Amino acid sequence: MACCGNCLCCQCCCREAETRTPEELTILGEIRDEEDEILPRKDYESLDYDRCISDPYVDVLEGMNNKRARKHEAVRWMMVFAIGATVGLVGLFVDFFVCLFSKLKFTLVGDSVDKCSDKGCLPLSLLELLAFNMTFIFIASVLVLIEPVAAGSGIPEIKSYLNGVKIPGIVRLRTFICKAVGVIFTVAGGLFVGKEGPMIHSGAIVGAGLPQFQSITFKSIKLDFPYFRSDRDKRDFVSAGAAAGVAAAFGAPIGGTLFSLEEGSSFWNQALTWKVLFCSMSATFTLNFFRSGINYNKWGSFQLPGLLNFGAFKCSDEDKDCHLWTAVDLAFFVLMGVVGGLLGALFNCMNKNLAKYRIRHIHPKAKFIRVLESLLVAMVTTLVIFAASMLLGECRDLSSPISHNTTVSLSGNEDTNSTVRQYFCTNKTYNDMATLFFNPQEAAIHQLFHQDGTFSPVTLTVFFLLYFLLACWTYGVSVPSGLFVPSLLCGAAFGRLVANILKMKLGMDIYSGTFALIGAAAFLGGVVRMTISLTVILIESTNEITYGLPIMITLMVAKWTGDLFNKGIYDIHIQLRGVPLLEWETEVEMDKLTASDIMEPNLTYVYPHTRVQSLVSILRTTVYHAFPVVTENRQNERDFMKGNILVSNNIHFKKSSVVSRAGEQRRRCQSMRSYPSSELRNVCDEQNAIVEPAEEGEDLLQQMLERRHAPYPNLYPDQSPSEEWTMEERFRPLTFHGLILRSQLVNLLVRGVCYAENQSSASQPRLSYAEMTEDYPRYPDIHDLDLALLNPRMIVDVTPYMNPCPYTVSPNTRISQVFNLFRTMGLRHLPVVNAVGEIVGIITRHNLTHEFLVAKLRQHYVTI
Repeated sequence: MACCGNCLCCQCCCREAETRTPEELTILGEIRDEEDEILPRKDYESLDYDRCISDPYVDVLEGMNNKRARKHEAVRWMMVFAIGATVGLVGLFVDFFVCLFSKLKFTLVGDSVDKCSDKGCLPLSLLELLAFNMTFIFIASVLVLIEPVAAGSGIPEIKSYLNGVKIPGIVRLRTFICKAVGVIFTVAGGLFVGKEGPMIHSGAIVGAGLPQFQSITFKSIKLDFPYFRSDRDKRDFVSAGAAAGVAAAFGAPIGGTLFSLEEGSSFWNQALTWKVLFCSMSATFTLNFFRSGINYNKWGSFQLPGLLNFGAFKCSDEDKDCHLWTAVDLAFFVLMGVVGGLLGALFNCMNKNLAKYRIRHIHPKAKFIRVLESLLVAMVTTLVIFAASMLLGECRDLSSPISHNTTVSLSGNEDTNSTVRQYFCTNKTYNDMATLFFNPQEAAIHQLFHQDGTFSPVTLTVFFLLYFLLACWTYGVSVPSGLFVPSLLCGAAFGRLVANILKMKLGMDIYSGTFALIGAAAFLGGVVRMTISLTVILIESTNEITYGLPIMITLMVAKWTGDLFNKGIYDIHIQLRGVPLLEWETEVEMDKLTASDIMEPNLTYVYPHTRVQSLVSILRTTVYHAFPVVTENRQNERDFMKGNILVSNNIHFKKSSVVSRAGEQRRRCQSMRSYPSSELRNVCDEQNAIVEPAEEGEDLLQQMLERRHAPYPNLYPDQSPSEEWTMEERFRPLTFHGLILRSQLVNLLVRGVCYAENQSSASQPRLSYAEMTEDYPRYPDIHDLDLALLNPRMIVDVTPYMNPCPYTVSPNTRISQVFNLFRTMGLRHLPVVNAVGEIVGIITRHNLTHEFLVAKLRQHYVTI
């Protein structure tokens, strides 16, 4: 950390020093004044990816046979195809209107510039361009005000969702409408953003919503479709939709599949791989079919695979010495990867500081301030584009010498040459700066990839600097915006600049388009830090397999270089939102910790038979989403001590190997005394003050076992756990029987599933699996319910609806094992059960975040 001194640049790019103390774990989510760090927030919940094997679900399994299973699988495949085709149509809709509005704008402004160049009324042309851009951006900003989640690219949110985090509103229909329509006006409004990122978000929303056949936004859309009523199915369809979005954006179905796998999908299997690939193929060919028919009137020709197509990289047949790249060029590609990683790290660092500024000074203010910021960015961008093209552009001859690479003569590639701009230049000359700025970004990328000798080094340098700064400022404003295309265009300018220098200064015979492509890959890789999926996406976009090795090497070098300074742009924005994202694996030294070190021993639990008033009290006074179902088991267990051996159900254990909740809490409280004044330490002091100290030499476990059969406060079924209990009462030994979710308890109360004291639990109404999942995904809120008709003395038997066999771990399980189990199985809650079947704590996603583990590791070092 030598670089992290007083220098602002060094502080910007270096990783933040980790000096968090364990007492800061009490409140996760606050911004630290010392290091300006944002910690994971506790209001984010995990998805329920694990199945709840309750009695209603078992009834469904009992009624399942091979015929019904094949029918269910056939419906799933049909939904996957429908998602892919719908995403392709969404891409067609976005592309059509972006092209329409952009063509309208550039045509009218271009005619005005041509007329006013001679008449001296260029300010009028500038006003026309400003009017177009600011109107479009105003519409996009208003749509984001309607649904704030629609801002940005959406990739950080979808990556979080695929990682297992439930983000409110991220896959709603209203978000989809605002995103799809907003990105049209954002791109047409001239901001340095792309439509590819929002396409991925839109695809994920289609995947989440289409199989549900209902909408929370439009409540009239609700069809009786009994399939896929769980987070498990929904998350699989979101994976397919996100992959379809990538495939439609880049014409890269394989790259889309790898994107879903690389960027967050923790829970994967072979069947899901096939479905995701099929969905991506469906999206690609749906978009290709309609675009080819509309643009070329050749229906069924499949000539336009994606929204962004790099064109064919090939040498002229007349030049036998032409080569796309050689082994010598690899050395320059590695150097470009290093520079791309450094530039990407600088871009991410600057954007992170801008995002923090927006979080503190713009977002807390009135919403219209966000609209004003978007309009300011649009105005500055427009002024820069116009001024740079008029003052800094170089007028070059249209009949430039032809190289083996490509040509700029009018007899060359018609599509490429149709985008050459002659603004502010005389006849038979063109403006190289205006050719880049006064074109859609995809056309500018084509120019850099497939035109040779078109742009001077000065133009490329100025364009790169201006584009770099404005793109960094733009990403994060309150409009739907993507980052792929701006990064590709910025990197392509860097690559062409390197090619021009090598040609002019060193006289090397190289293919300029290859260097532009490698520059684009280097900068994009330095910004987003993707490797596998991005390599395949670029290969599929170029349709040139020989570029596989140089692209892969460049992306790896760019990622390694950038990772020395900070994270990728999407990970940075995930961190700024406080999302508790789980990485692929934990650090090696984290295995010094065990499950008992990170679990939460202070549990809120329910009994198998609990009164309605107790359940309502628990649900209304806590925010937990799952509750252990436990019994005190004072009559059924016959545990006794023989020396230092605990005998339970004829199984022998050493006393030291049995972890109890009270013992763990006392150990934590003792460790807190070594820290300065803190909320946790005070709580522990208060608890210890009312607990009689154990006699010297008396074993804590022995003490707990002796008190097991002592008369505790009568909680069955009259009282719920109270904050007024002593530590021994709060952390009493509890035998674990299963887990029940908050949504299930609320559902039972809403439907009046209970029985009277003078009745048997068999008289309690029985709910089916369809009834239990009918309100998915928006279950009723306990605070919004009128439970006046329910007798508070009635008793609810929760055992038929709990999950009796959730995944559990021992208190002595190492963190790497806990982490891998939690992440790969997609868990939301992981109970910690000791050797005698008592629940001693529970682990959630927040207990496994990097920040939490680092703090616990520091605490471990202090207490050993």
